[in-house]
Amino acid sequence: MNRRDFITTTGAAAALFLAQAAQAEEKPMDHSGHHHPTPPNMALVQSAANCLVTGQVCLQHCMMLLSMGDTSLVECAKSVSDMLAVCTALQQLAVAKSPHLAAMAKVAADVCDACEKECRKHEAKHLQCKACADACKACSIECRKITA
Repeated sequence: MNRRDFITTTGAAAALFLAQAAQAEEKPMDHSGHHHPTPPNMALVQSAANCLVTGQVCLQHCMMLLSMGDTSLVECAKSVSDMLAVCTALQQLAVAKSPHLAAMAKVAADVCDACEKECRKHEAKHLQCKACADACKACSIECRKITA
């Protein structure tokens, strides 16, 4: 095979490949026959996600005040930090339907209760703390449903 034949053959193969790829993109995969039920732990997954979002906002608020010399939220920042670690694991185990979920849910309920208690001390003055406390309470309730 000479150089000209090689280039022609390679070009034709590439054009065929691109045409097939373009045709495949035009036909979306049909998933209509698939059943995708809601995962059994979706309420727990969502409540843990809410704890994570509100907790991150609360922790950043605490850090900002700490950087300005206000140490009144030190314990709040510590409890939120613990909650963030536990709820991250909780959410991952819930999504995976892990056999360790019930044990983690028990720990998470206790950690969320502690975080809620600490954040409630500041809820009148700091909306971030109130939101975090409310999210922790809701997550604790969902955790106890798993452990019941």
